[in-house]
Amino acid sequence: MTTYTTNPPALVVVAHGSRDPRALRTVRQLLDRVRALRPGLPVHLGHIELNAPLLPDTLAELDARGTDAAVLVPLLLSRGYHVKRDIPEMAAGARLHTRVAAPLGPHPLLVDALHARLTEAGWRTPADGATRRASGVVLAAAGSRDPESRTDTNRTARLLADRLGVPVVPAYASAASPTVPDAVRALAARGRHRVAVASYFTAPGRFATECAAAAPGIASAPLATHPAMAHLLLHRYDQALRTPSTPPLELASAF
Repeated sequence: MTTYTTNPPALVVVAHGSRDPRALRTVRQLLDRVRALRPGLPVHLGHIELNAPLLPDTLAELDARGTDAAVLVPLLLSRGYHVKRDIPEMAAGARLHTRVAAPLGPHPLLVDALHARLTEAGWRTPADGATRRASGVVLAAAGSRDPESRTDTNRTARLLADRLGVPVVPAYASAASPTVPDAVRALAARGRHRVAVASYFTAPGRFATECAAAAPGIASAPLATHPAMAHLLLHRYDQALRTPSTPPLELASAF
């Protein structure tokens, strides 16, 4: 844990925002977990769109309270337009000093959460070779047109495959291919008919629901309030403080 001689910069968790009311409830519960892990650290929430408070409003309120500095940690799982453009531009418009941390993924803690959610949904590691050869997992993500987002998701898929001992195929709800049904069919064409869908979403919402509905069998829940998520938010916060001059795009691939 980082030790401060003065008041620490505020941690501002930057969520995307969703029309699904479950998403906001989930994010607030996650922030409560972060506060419990780091008492005394000011933890706040800002959204890119769709939900209040919006990030610029959160930063303006912190400034009005006399907060000197804040670290913005994206509650996002890969690089993309929001991480590269939206959040830095909002941060640049703030009066207080800000640093933008890396997105959450890829990171082994996400694999911990993905594995746990699959296990909760009923996934069991194949006990024999025949079952292993018939098994596979689809990693269902939101999707992005940014190729670096795809790179990050692919890396998470490889880490999860190493953990599970079966192939893991990334799939996307929008803006990229393959879709979840396409990935399921691709695994079936390889003789892998025991397929689970791992939900690579931070909270419930339309994309997570649609991807789960396309699962031929087990579909795990979003990562949501799994303890690893709270630990990872704090890790990215601490990482940003240790390397303030490193651009967030470079930090995104660092564990």
